[in-house]
Amino acid sequence: MNSTISHLGEFFALSTAIVWAFAVILFKKSGETVHPLALNLFKNLLALILILPTMWLWGESIFLKIPSRDYLILILSGALGIGIADTLFFKSLNLLGAGMTAIVDCLYSPFIIIASMFFLSESLTPFQFVGVLIIISAVLTASNTKGRGKLSRHNLVWGIFWGVLSMANMAVGVVLFKPLLNHLPLLWVTEIRLFGGILVVVLILLLNPSRRKIMSSINSVHSWFYTISGSLTGAYLSMILWLAGMKLTQASNAAALNQTSNIFIFIFAAIILKEKINLQRFLAIILAVCGAFMVTFG
Repeated sequence: MNSTISHLGEFFALSTAIVWAFAVILFKKSGETVHPLALNLFKNLLALILILPTMWLWGESIFLKIPSRDYLILILSGALGIGIADTLFFKSLNLLGAGMTAIVDCLYSPFIIIASMFFLSESLTPFQFVGVLIIISAVLTASNTKGRGKLSRHNLVWGIFWGVLSMANMAVGVVLFKPLLNHLPLLWVTEIRLFGGILVVVLILLLNPSRRKIMSSINSVHSWFYTISGSLTGAYLSMILWLAGMKLTQASNAAALNQTSNIFIFIFAAIILKEKINLQRFLAIILAVCGAFMVTFG
């Protein structure tokens, strides 16, 4: 019985990686006409609308009595890790394409470790340090003249820049709320973080003189399918599968299988988006994922 449950948990964890990878492809297609801010706001609103009845079905309370400081931490975490990080991720995805983005995204693991060192007083092991160097070498390998293929230098440089900032914000956002998970339900934490993500995007839009043009991009008929399906799979379905995987198998097993999402993104980018795979990019994704595993489990 326990073996069956363990395998079921691993199935959900692997499904998380596949579903998220497919969502990234959908986000890339949506991003051809929809502005990153508009796409992120739509994604978060849809996820919040869906998560509320899910919490009710699972018997979780929508409101909890906790210190106001914890609420502020969760809202700040969502603002950084969902509102800002995901907007920058979509911007990077539009510039780099899904295959190259999969390589840059492997920097998430090193940033988690670095943020944990600053906020949680954790330390970096020699094995993890080597993993960080391997990931950096992977990004450099993919960004050289042959590795970048037809990608312009402008898009490459700015795409990597926004991607690095995205992973940094995402990591800080995760590390901020990590200590609260010991005594708070994860779905409820996700609800508050989504609210924080929505809040910061709305504030940015209110301060942006082009807000009407930005929000009107969401009305593009050609992107409705990609926008809705990407948001549904990426912001809601993948989260539910992730929760199921974490619940039904060991966290280390789930994390390892979740890490394969970058490989699936790379593969889907070639099959669905017809992005070119050359030797440098192939070596880069292998190096990046290996480095991410070393950082995660070092």
